[in-house]
Amino acid sequence: MRFVSFEENGRQGIGWVKDIHATTFVDVAQLAPDLPRDLMALINTPGGMARAHAAGAQAPATAHKPLKSAHLLPLIPHPGKIVCMGLNYADHAKEGGNARPDYPSFFLRGNTSTVGHQQAIIRPQVSDKLDYEAELAVVIGQRARHLTAANALECVAGYSCFNDASLRDYQRKSSQWTIGKNFDGTGPFGPCLVTPDELPPGAAGLRIQSRLNGQVMQDANTRDFLWNVVESLVLITECMTLEPGDVIITGTPAGVGYARTPPVWMQPGDVCEIEIEGIGILSNPIADEA
Repeated sequence: MRFVSFEENGRQGIGWVKDIHATTFVDVAQLAPDLPRDLMALINTPGGMARAHAAGAQAPATAHKPLKSAHLLPLIPHPGKIVCMGLNYADHAKEGGNARPDYPSFFLRGNTSTVGHQQAIIRPQVSDKLDYEAELAVVIGQRARHLTAANALECVAGYSCFNDASLRDYQRKSSQWTIGKNFDGTGPFGPCLVTPDELPPGAAGLRIQSRLNGQVMQDANTRDFLWNVVESLVLITECMTLEPGDVIITGTPAGVGYARTPPVWMQPGDVCEIEIEGIGILSNPIADEA
C-alpha cells in the first residue's frame, strides 16, 4: 500500500497511489468519506489503511489525479516526534573524522523544518552551508515502549524518504546538532508512505542515493546501517514511548557535501533527489529564504 498527504483548495487529504511507477493518485475522501483526511489519523484508525487501499484500488479512472500537479505535504504533516539518528553508517562517521561510534547520536526535528515532495528546500539568510543527507524514514503505526528484537517491526506503519538537509556551520556552533538541523523548510519528507508488506523486513538491503542536479553524491545500501531498523527501535524505546505517526530518521551514508574537497553546498536553482529502492524518489528544488 502507498499513500501521500496533499493539500487542495486549503483542504488536507490522503491520496492512494497504486505502485512505485504510478503517475496518479486517488483522493481517499471521495471514495471513503468516513475515513480521516490526515494520514497520522488514518494510521491510528484500526483497519483504516486497508479500507483506504481497497477504496483506491476500486476507484474508476475518472477519480485519478496527476501526481505531478499535486501540492504534496510532508508525508506526516504534524508528527508528535521526529527522532533522528546520526552516525549510523561507518563510512559517514569516518568522513567526518569520527571513530566508529558505540551508540548512535540522537537529535529531534521540529515540524516546521519539514517540507513535501517538489516543495523548495529553503536556504536561510544567515548561512550558505546547506548540505544534503539521504535517509530512510520509518513511520510508527502503534504505541510502543520497551520493544524487543522479536516484536520491534510490529509497530512500523511504513517507510519513506527523508532529506536531512543541514546548515553545517550552525550544526557546529554547539556540541548538540539540533540548531543546524531545524531551520524552517530544510527537511523534505515523502513522497509516499510504503507499507512493510511491499519491502524486505526492516527495509533491509535497499539501495539509497542522493543526487544533486543529476549527479550521484551518495550511493549506499541500508544493509550498511550500524544499527538497523529493529536495533534502532529497541534503543529508542528504552527511553521513550513511540506513538502512531511518530517518525524515525535513520542516518545518512558517506558522500555528504561538507566532507568533499572543495565542499559542495546546495545552491538556489539546484535540484536534490533522494531515491530509495522500492520506495521512490523525493525531489526538491533549492530556493533562498525570502
